Amino acid sequence: MTMFSHHGFELSYADSGPEGAEPVLLVHGFASSYRVNWLSPGWVRTLTEAGYRVVGFDHRGHGDSSKSYRPEDYTPENMAGDAAALLDHLGIRSAHVMGYSMGARVAAFLALERPERVHTLILGGLGIGMITGVGNWEEVAEALKAEDPETIPDKRARMFRTFADQTKSDRRALAACIETSRTLITAADVGRIAQPTLVAVGTKDDIAGSGKELAVLMPDAEAFDIEGRDHMLSVGDPTFKRAALAFLRAHPIADDDR
Repeated sequence: MTMFSHHGFELSYADSGPEGAEPVLLVHGFASSYRVNWLSPGWVRTLTEAGYRVVGFDHRGHGDSSKSYRPEDYTPENMAGDAAALLDHLGIRSAHVMGYSMGARVAAFLALERPERVHTLILGGLGIGMITGVGNWEEVAEALKAEDPETIPDKRARMFRTFADQTKSDRRALAACIETSRTLITAADVGRIAQPTLVAVGTKDDIAGSGKELAVLMPDAEAFDIEGRDHMLSVGDPTFKRAALAFLRAHPIADDDR
């Protein structure tokens, strides 16, 4: 991982794969990191072996990137700005953009605000919840602040606290992030995302909401069910990887647009 600077943050990023190949920008989820979300589940290997250039970064407040305890720093607009800045830093004009969970929301904001930088979208782990919301996250914020995880009564909040502890995250930064990173996108704005889009959600995912309901609102989107997988286990699913590769092959980036 290497560092670049943007808006006062030092952001950790990686760049691998064949020089001059089609770039895929990977945008990880909440409380995760590039390594946890993409490297460990085999996505980087899958994509580079398929001939793609893979770039990705740790969000502000996550992984090896610098931290802030101010909620206003963690809006999806700010994090989408970090993603665009990485493309600028690497001289990439347009990329396939793949986000998971919170990363899918950031990817959607990037597609809306900087459409010329996004050739295609893969939205994993977030369906219609992008519009309707994905539940009460105040309990998750409180769980991140709790001194003793055994005192956390809510099952989902306890799951995210356990995940944050496993990834050795800065829980105070994550608590700030969760306050402002969940900005909803209107159905009308989702309808403005014109890029070819794949929406992939696990059939046992009780967080994301329906992928089909989101895809139908978009002019050029398709949904893929990740059979038998919940929110956490969908990430590395081999059927998801095969669907993503087929989608990318169907929408190549011309040499002059990379």
